[in-house]
Amino acid sequence: MEAGRTGRSPGAAAVTVAALAALALLAGGCTPAAGGVRGTPGASGVQDPYFPRLGNGGYDVTHYALDLAFDPAAGRLDGTARITARATQDLSAFNLDLAGLTVAEATVDGAPASANRAGDELTLRPRDELRRGDEFTVTVGYSGVPEPLTDPDGSTEGWMNTTDGAVAVGEPAGSMTWFPGNHHPSDKASYEIALTAPTRLSALSNGVKVSADPVSGDRTRTVWRQTEPMASYLATVMIGRYETTTGTALGDISVVTAVDPSLSAATAALRAELPALLADQRERYGPYPFGAAGAVVTADGLLGYALETQTRPVFPASSFDRPTLVHELAHQWFGNSVTPESWQDIWLNEGFATYAEWLYAEDHDGVPARSSFEDAFAQDANWAFPPADPPAAENLFGPPVYQRGAMVLHKVRETVGDKVFDEILQGWPTKYRHANASTEDFTAYVESVAGEGLKEELAGLWKVWLYGDGKPAEP
Repeated sequence: MEAGRTGRSPGAAAVTVAALAALALLAGGCTPAAGGVRGTPGASGVQDPYFPRLGNGGYDVTHYALDLAFDPAAGRLDGTARITARATQDLSAFNLDLAGLTVAEATVDGAPASANRAGDELTLRPRDELRRGDEFTVTVGYSGVPEPLTDPDGSTEGWMNTTDGAVAVGEPAGSMTWFPGNHHPSDKASYEIALTAPTRLSALSNGVKVSADPVSGDRTRTVWRQTEPMASYLATVMIGRYETTTGTALGDISVVTAVDPSLSAATAALRAELPALLADQRERYGPYPFGAAGAVVTADGLLGYALETQTRPVFPASSFDRPTLVHELAHQWFGNSVTPESWQDIWLNEGFATYAEWLYAEDHDGVPARSSFEDAFAQDANWAFPPADPPAAENLFGPPVYQRGAMVLHKVRETVGDKVFDEILQGWPTKYRHANASTEDFTAYVESVAGEGLKEELAGLWKVWLYGDGKPAEP
């Protein structure tokens, strides 16, 4: 934090300024930044093409420390979020995304901040304005019974209470149901998530478990740490009766798998393959980007989909098969490490992860990727819209994003040849490791690797396969 925020030397003018500042505080205002600079409120959304109110402007989060206590019997969550951020403008106020839950208190750098709610927006006005470049810490105490969200496509996400605990998943916006934050994928941060729950239950989250200590009564506080940057939609919590297995992969990567006890025997063989699958993908995509890996398998009836939650993908039992496991593990490179700049770039996640399934089938099952491409080409649902331009939020996870996204990659492969394509498969997640990237970043990267001689041909490929309406005459 920069020193010298109190401004001018004593004098009559200073007394007047101080008096005015005091009146502003009484009215819910804040004192100007040093030098008399008066900040402005940060934007209440980043104007994402599909979720314009998601995320917030004026600051960049670097770390979340979440301390959560959960009572399964009541479904109640009591939380404290300590958020470290840096101001990207002079700020008089800023927003956090938070759905439901009751805010009891909020501070900025230890001083009480006024807090106002309007829908899913929590507006905080600090006592002292923040100058551009300042690092600051926000603490929010909150509680309540979290409610899940229904997505535009009808699926359910967010914090979901179960018969004995809870599962929290967040793509695209569900993480706002259990902690306040800057909930847009363009703002990634490190995390420490502490979960206090009955000792009889397992409590899992992202990254590496650093401690598990008994607290009052029959409760245990378990702390998980995700040191590499993570978009908030990839944060997860699983509290319940799970059979857990620990091990390593790729030499020193911590692996934790957890499964509903009723599914233990049926899933054991595939769970045991996880280290080998990671080694196979490391050969294709380069170094594994995180210090932890794993999987969680839940009973059917809660989640209607598998999700690539960072380091610990979650699967309903009916989706825990080898192709889906390959898909979600590939996301650790494509989506989790290289994260979309906006939700319009989601095909970069799903196209690569789908193509990872095609590559696995080619390498291990004798099914050429060209055959998978032709099968996808024949399906009318894959031509409903261009993968890089879904018509609305409810289409973000439609078939073209996955299958036609993978078709784009196969056409790139056929255009540049296998040797250059293999370079792209490793170079792309290396260049944007732990960062955000857009569709334009990807097309520019491919053109730079392929060379000037293929630029015109690639431009035609983007026009037809990535952005074009309708189905080409030939695959």
